[in-house]
Amino acid sequence: MNLKFWQRKPKKTALAKEASDYKVKSYAKDGGFIRSPDRAGKNQNSSTYGGMGERELQLRMELLVDQVLSSQRSVFKPAQELVDFSLTDQERFLESIEHLSNTSVELAYNFCHFGPPSLKQLDESDWPAWIVHLLEIYEQQGVNGCIAVMKTLDRYLASISVAPTAVSFEEIHRVIESIITGLNGRALKLEQSDALFTDTETIHLPENISTFQNREDNFALYKTIAAHQWAQTWYGTWRVDVELLVGNFLDQQRAVNLFHKLETIRLDANIKRDLPGIGRVIEKFNSLLVADDLPRAWQEAVSTLSEKSATAHDSARLLYELYDHDFVPEDTLYQGVLDPSLAKQKINERIGQDKTNLQNKLVQLQQELQENRAESPIDSERESDRMRLREVEDDEMPDGYRLTLEYEGETVDPPEDIQNLLDSIQQDLGEIPEDYLPTAEESMYQTGGGEEEKDEVNIRPEAGEVFLYDEWDHSRQKYRKEWCQLRERNVEGTPSDFVEQTLDKHRGLLKHLHRTFEALREDDRRIRKQPYGEDIDIDAVIDSYADLINGEEVSQNLFIKQKKVDRNIAVMFMVDMSGSTSGWINEMEREALVLLCESLEILGDRYAIYGFSGLTHRRCDLYKIKEFEEPYTTRVKNRIAGIEPQDYTRMGAAIRHLSKLLARVEAKTKVLITLSDGRPDDQDGYRGAYGIEDTRRALIEAKFLGIHPFCITIDEEAMDYLQHMYGPVNFTIVNQVDKLPYKVSEIYRRITV
Repeated sequence: MNLKFWQRKPKKTALAKEASDYKVKSYAKDGGFIRSPDRAGKNQNSSTYGGMGERELQLRMELLVDQVLSSQRSVFKPAQELVDFSLTDQERFLESIEHLSNTSVELAYNFCHFGPPSLKQLDESDWPAWIVHLLEIYEQQGVNGCIAVMKTLDRYLASISVAPTAVSFEEIHRVIESIITGLNGRALKLEQSDALFTDTETIHLPENISTFQNREDNFALYKTIAAHQWAQTWYGTWRVDVELLVGNFLDQQRAVNLFHKLETIRLDANIKRDLPGIGRVIEKFNSLLVADDLPRAWQEAVSTLSEKSATAHDSARLLYELYDHDFVPEDTLYQGVLDPSLAKQKINERIGQDKTNLQNKLVQLQQELQENRAESPIDSERESDRMRLREVEDDEMPDGYRLTLEYEGETVDPPEDIQNLLDSIQQDLGEIPEDYLPTAEESMYQTGGGEEEKDEVNIRPEAGEVFLYDEWDHSRQKYRKEWCQLRERNVEGTPSDFVEQTLDKHRGLLKHLHRTFEALREDDRRIRKQPYGEDIDIDAVIDSYADLINGEEVSQNLFIKQKKVDRNIAVMFMVDMSGSTSGWINEMEREALVLLCESLEILGDRYAIYGFSGLTHRRCDLYKIKEFEEPYTTRVKNRIAGIEPQDYTRMGAAIRHLSKLLARVEAKTKVLITLSDGRPDDQDGYRGAYGIEDTRRALIEAKFLGIHPFCITIDEEAMDYLQHMYGPVNFTIVNQVDKLPYKVSEIYRRITV
């Protein structure tokens, strides 16, 4: 962004001139804004430092953010705050509001309220970069992100005082993410945090590092921190119940810290052995591994933990031996902290899901193997028929072997999803417990067979018709027949003023949408330059008059003919109601639907709205918000207001059902628009490649029915999978959540013309 617009003297903009003119006109009426002295020496509207008074400041700000003001929203308070600043500061602040309003009036309004403290704490030379920073945050995180930055100004001040050799998380997180992805084990996310730790699913890294005088060393430290946190999950730090371990010590925090130091030694030894490149970097930051002046007890501990066979249980044993020792080595720069409670919570959640998923998938695999061999139903008394685990030597695994499957004495090459589950459980526990495998009795239950399939989760029985849909299993390249059980449910609408509040909040946008959609409708019904018609075509008359003046032949096509041309379009909106849409995202989805309904009522297109969610293939839910033939009534408005986040994002079954409903509608053009915040996901293995491939197959099936699918998402990482699912042009990413209501209506207009 260009900073040059700040490098000029303050001048009066058109809005400032308007305020000035208004000031002069109003002076005679009510005492005006001119700073004339009263008995205290100053008018109530004048600045202590010779700047503008409250009312002049208020007026100038109102002129800049008028579109978002209401009876509940004013700029009176910011005007009171700004009156204590100099005229130069006030002009700089107003110019910033004007510049921000060119991008977002909502952002400019919030800057009025949260920006004044920055005038006190930022030097004038730093001001342009501050405004540019807010605009960059707005592009990434929207208005809420900017408000958070303005509220935590101290953090921004700290960041701009960092040495030029510093390396920031924003600069390197993609590179670090690539490095971690290339390592073995479960995929880990990266997040920015004040504390350095991992919860076994996410690695938390600092906002920036400026420890060293050169960028190379600071970047190397970033890599080392990430590698150390990854090593905790890969080499089994959390196979020890750390909370239980330290519970036996008087000073539990001291015990946690000491266990962490011991584990750091063991993990570093493993990294040096398996990843020598990162190992050489570690040696720069931790001299403990090569120190020769350690107390004997610690020398023995280093030797023990450096063995390839050492485990976290060796660190636990040494904790008891060294807890009362006087010598304690210093923390390394990269080790961070341990959070045993959070890690234990994440592991327990994950292994519970992994256990359920593994049992279900092994039952399915065993049934398929049985079908392929054309054998009789499984005899529960034949132990050889039960799926068993087999250890296969693998030096890349931390335990030296990988677990695979054996059935009826023969090795089975497990599909990718099952192998990933086996690896994940082994990584967490070091083994696959016996009760993680399905029993012979459980294996007798077959999908669609005579006996009811066992529940995967505690699902209450539900009333209503059940629709059965196939689901595509890409790892086996075949459908799971009648695998998904889908029910249509009603959203419980409750009386609410949500719709009225939304219309008031977006009244400026709504006027624009009404004009746009009205013109779209009129374009379909009015044919210009006709020899006869109901209205005169003014443009054609002007052209003919010009021809007459020039002595040319005058056209007779001077009329507008009204032609009844219906927009023969039916649109189904499929709205994500998964748990991840809670809070701000849910509110933006509902606002977008309100604006769409208001606009489509003008346009006259037929439309329906359904929400979707799911909790395993046994409970795929569709929530009726508005059916095609249902009018847009208070009842529908209350349903929109009543949309609440539910469970998971199981998309395939919902797409198949809604495609079937849409296919029954008589329309020339049929469009299925999905409004979602993320990728397909459910707790019974419907995630990753499995969920993406099933959704893609469901969309292909919809196209065969003559339906045009389109997706609107706020997931910034959606490019990784949406292009594969929807094709290169049938999706769009809205990268600011608060822009969703604005974008959805515009996108609808674009894809249905």
